[in-house]
Amino acid sequence: MPRPAGARTPRPAREPRRGLALGILIVNQLLAGVGVASGMALAAILVADLTGVVAMGGLAQSSSVLGAAIVAIPLAKLAVRSGRHVALAVGYALAVVGALLVIAAATSGWAPLVFLGLAAFGAGSAAGLQARFAATEVASPGFEARSMSLVLWATTIGSVAGPLLSESGDGVGTALDLPHLVGPFVFSAFAFAVSTILVATLLRIPRAGVLATDAGGAGAAAADGPRGGGDAGAGATADDAPVEAVDVVDATGAAPAASVGSLMALRLAVKQPRALFAILAIVCSHTVMVGVMVMTPVHMTEHGLSLSLVGLVISIHILGMYGASPVMGWLVDRIGSVRVILMGAAILVLAAVIGILAPGDDMLLVSLALGLLGLGWSAGMIGGSTLVTTSVDARLRVPLQGATDASMNLAAAVSAALSGVVLGAFGFAGVNAVALLVLVPLAVAGLRLMVGPERRRRVA
Repeated sequence: MPRPAGARTPRPAREPRRGLALGILIVNQLLAGVGVASGMALAAILVADLTGVVAMGGLAQSSSVLGAAIVAIPLAKLAVRSGRHVALAVGYALAVVGALLVIAAATSGWAPLVFLGLAAFGAGSAAGLQARFAATEVASPGFEARSMSLVLWATTIGSVAGPLLSESGDGVGTALDLPHLVGPFVFSAFAFAVSTILVATLLRIPRAGVLATDAGGAGAAAADGPRGGGDAGAGATADDAPVEAVDVVDATGAAPAASVGSLMALRLAVKQPRALFAILAIVCSHTVMVGVMVMTPVHMTEHGLSLSLVGLVISIHILGMYGASPVMGWLVDRIGSVRVILMGAAILVLAAVIGILAPGDDMLLVSLALGLLGLGWSAGMIGGSTLVTTSVDARLRVPLQGATDASMNLAAAVSAALSGVVLGAFGFAGVNAVALLVLVPLAVAGLRLMVGPERRRRVA
């Protein structure tokens, strides 16, 4: 049909530049790493001092992780509706509010307010975790895990620097007439404020949940199965195909794929052994890491070690979490997510055993245990996150990511809350013994995947 005179030819929608988006995500994660680590390095000690009860220290991390769990699904919904940049900006803005509430709580001496502040502060962690999935959406085909690992690696600089700035931050707080241990939250508020502005104004990425490998572009289903070097083994069959959004119709007889929620996506995914293994890898690895890490500063200070040494050990731990992430991403793309997850579980077991045996004032063994704890978390998180992303249809991807992160943070919140009680009753060895128990479901799921009925068609 002839175009009316004077009518403009509509311009096609411009595809966001993937390389630029990845660069912005990397810079932003550096800032967010400073934001999270600066405050949380001493949060348990701050809460213990404010309440006068050592066991309450575990509730610091628990409040933050619970806050991350509460916002994980809403942020995922916001990412689908308005874009990843809006969801990330909202998460970081909430963290700014949380840091200010913590400062107000410590200044006023009103303990309940500090828990509310730490819960809002946890939104920053939730946004940082969502950024790892955003990285896969700007990755070239077959490089999803490596792209994710680069974004996580960028957190290394900020996260390692954060705890090392503990005493400097405390000095800034003293100069501002703030109470002891509150100064680092000033650094956190500033870092998260810059992150909020950066992602809100500059970050633009393709539609949330859509990978470059999805056939037919935005909104298409991941019909070609798993991506990534090792996840599509020669022995794979049709049974290894991603969980389909259309399965919702088959299961309920009503809900269309477009309306799939996070809980429905989770219910569908756990019925598939490979997706279940991926979810457990994320949940168990994070729960173990949080439960042990949050009580380490309290354990060390009780044995007379200084804040500088506490900051050094936490920095070693965070270096293990993020510093080796490019290697983990490369391994996932080369040998497959399943093998990397199993390797991570073995490292976590070794870390827990060392934690059980190490004397509280032995800096070498405590540092080794915390470094291995971070390294095992890295393998489980990158391997599990990649497997979650590639195990489901594109329309289920973001809802499942939100549900998985919510489950991970809820479990970790319980772990952090109970770790203070366990530390008081059974010591640091008891905390690590509980960590070993948390890994049992992951071991069972891995055993089922490797030697059960799925063996003839498992991924590499």
